[in-house]
Amino acid sequence: MNWTTFRALFARDLHVARRNLLTTILQTMLQPLLFVFVFGQVMTRSGMMPTSYRGMLLPGIMAIAMTMTGMMGVAMPLLAEFQFTREIEDRLLAPIRSEWLAVEKMVAGAIQALISGAIVALPARLLLGSDLGLSTEHLGLFATIAVLVAIFAAAGGMTLGCSVGQTQIGLIFSLVLAPMIMFGCAYYPWASLASFPILQKLVLINPLVYASEGLRGTLAPQYPHISPTIIIAVLVVVDAILIVTGLNRFQSKAVS
Repeated sequence: MNWTTFRALFARDLHVARRNLLTTILQTMLQPLLFVFVFGQVMTRSGMMPTSYRGMLLPGIMAIAMTMTGMMGVAMPLLAEFQFTREIEDRLLAPIRSEWLAVEKMVAGAIQALISGAIVALPARLLLGSDLGLSTEHLGLFATIAVLVAIFAAAGGMTLGCSVGQTQIGLIFSLVLAPMIMFGCAYYPWASLASFPILQKLVLINPLVYASEGLRGTLAPQYPHISPTIIIAVLVVVDAILIVTGLNRFQSKAVS
């Protein structure tokens, strides 16, 4: 492990992320904030939804923002570097083992995801108002789950970026990411699917369910949520699987 090279590559990726901050915000945060405004303000003020819905909504919005930012922050540059700019060839010549290049990208993506969650929470809270009933009693547990969610997003982006072509990314959004968001329990608690027992069990294969339920259970524990112990256990397993898969896919792509 060459820490000097690792830090240099990491600093470079963070610099690129800072330069593209506005574009990233528009791509990954605009839609969640629009959902916040429509469901958290329009629907509640019109009386079509209870005002308590706003407190339940915020953690789910954070989960979506973190997941999308982490995935896109890793997957999109990888697609460009492997297929168009060929910049990855220069990185592979750096004095560092190739798997550490993948680790560096995942670390940078995870940090972007954490920052995204913090950034989207501020305007979302302003849109929703101050009376959300959020709890600060489980901040340690919240931080643990947030880090696991960020790792899931970054490792998922690594796996995605090394597994699909540029022409397939639109299909991935339509067939994978869009259903993952809609059935990720971000806009409703998992317990609300009890009327659809088959669907309630099927959505458990969706990692975003555990991200949304985990953040909701720590920030708004008054709403029904999956046990934090189960959340952490599942996210650890998902992270491990995606990290190993992403590293293997990156190695195969780099060699080819």
